[in-house]
Amino acid sequence: MPSTTMDHSSQPAHSPPQAVIERGRRSSPWLTLLAVAFGLFMVQLDASVVAIANPEIGRALEASTADLQWVTNAYLLALAASLILGGKLGDRFGRRTYYMVGVVGFTLASVAIGLSGSIDGVIVFRAAQGFFGGLLMPNTLGLLRAVFPPRKFGMAVGIWAMVSAVSTALGPIVGGLLVENVSWESVFYVNAPIGVIAILVSAAVLPQSKNSSASHRFDVPGVILLALGLLCMVFGVVKGETWGWTSAGTLGVVAVGVLILVGFGWYETRVEHPLLPMRLFRIRALTVGTIVTALNFFVMLGVIFFVMLYLQNVRGFSPVEAGVRTLPLSLASLVASPLGAALTGRFGSRLSMPLGMVLQAVATFSMLTWDTGSSYATMWPPFIALGLGVGTVLSASSDAVVGQAPVKEGGVAGGLQATALQIGGALGTSVLVSLISSRVGATLVGELTDAGVPPAVAGGLADAKDAVAMGIAPVSGSMSDQLKSAVAEGSSQAFMNGMHTAAAVTGVLCLLGAVMATLGLRGTSRPMQG
Repeated sequence: MPSTTMDHSSQPAHSPPQAVIERGRRSSPWLTLLAVAFGLFMVQLDASVVAIANPEIGRALEASTADLQWVTNAYLLALAASLILGGKLGDRFGRRTYYMVGVVGFTLASVAIGLSGSIDGVIVFRAAQGFFGGLLMPNTLGLLRAVFPPRKFGMAVGIWAMVSAVSTALGPIVGGLLVENVSWESVFYVNAPIGVIAILVSAAVLPQSKNSSASHRFDVPGVILLALGLLCMVFGVVKGETWGWTSAGTLGVVAVGVLILVGFGWYETRVEHPLLPMRLFRIRALTVGTIVTALNFFVMLGVIFFVMLYLQNVRGFSPVEAGVRTLPLSLASLVASPLGAALTGRFGSRLSMPLGMVLQAVATFSMLTWDTGSSYATMWPPFIALGLGVGTVLSASSDAVVGQAPVKEGGVAGGLQATALQIGGALGTSVLVSLISSRVGATLVGELTDAGVPPAVAGGLADAKDAVAMGIAPVSGSMSDQLKSAVAEGSSQAFMNGMHTAAAVTGVLCLLGAVMATLGLRGTSRPMQG
């Protein structure tokens, strides 16, 4: 479809973008926001909905635990490797074009997963999903940066953050309903109608936006170095729990990734037209926002992961029941994102970003009071605090990263933020699961013995720590009812020990993030209001 190209290459970072004319009429920035919201919703929903489907995928396709890990890891690796590339391609050749390519590819890959019929097919098409998600995600923010004037960009980002947070939090509910009442394949098929709507709306309303002056050669060596570095980093992170965080394999792969990324940074300072301009990191708000973005999703995805284990495996709720109980988190995110955007617009990120991190610290420290029989009255307040904190930080960090970057590099900045988000999420689940597993291993035998399990039997169950770290009690049909009860009680308590350790560490990280944001954003200017 015909579209008018916007040239922002000569605009300063905070000048209002030029008007977009398409088919003889002025394009609405709010329609642009509506269009990108569909693609964003689809990708973020899929990121959390798969966790609910994994057990059923394993049963239906006779997949091993390692196979199921790759269902998640293949997506994360492909996504991490392609996010900044996707933003750069959008900046160079057209953000509308690459956003729509991402939507089409993600939708087709989703359908292909449901039709694959084998675990290998699921893994391959999950990687394809990740790649197309990498084209889609950064250009959502790049398009918003191009069409919204500075005085309204914060509110647009707030709504963007709301869609992101709510779709992620709704994943367990939607996934539980589909898996219980339809099939695991439907978890992926649901992307088809969302994708079709996104394509139709985008074709009708999205303006073309790109760096029309960027006629220079594309930075192919930079693409290769960045992709290899991120692949090694994320691979080391996702395998850290399996290999051990201090093992030679984990440390070696992560070290190689770090060295490649250092080499990438060195190379980017020596080319005329870099893939990721290192000068962006001279913007203090952008650098702090990138780090806090990673920490924000470390907390959100990591906490949601162990909370769902607690609700389903320790408390015995079904996926739908567990999802419904986390609704306060979704509703709080719904309120927090526009509220955080309003606070950021009025006072700047230096207030809203630390505030959001403190709210998350309050939420995670409150979880230290939970036990194996806690009432729901002790659960919903932390969920609300977590949702408020995540939504507020997401709005503030998006404004700090994308809002502070020059308009012509909005896609690259969006890719940078999305990369930080995904790496933070991968670290959150991997690191916190590792902490839980380590604590469970240290306390399992003692807790089983205290619960009344004979010492010899308790010692024999020590090897079941991996199952207990997932909240699953290692009972068998040959055990007496009394012994089953004791094993379940001791296992649940050992899991709670691990969960409390993970919650405490997360709370401390949130406080450190608040201090970093407070000190790092001191003296930064407020966003322009006019």
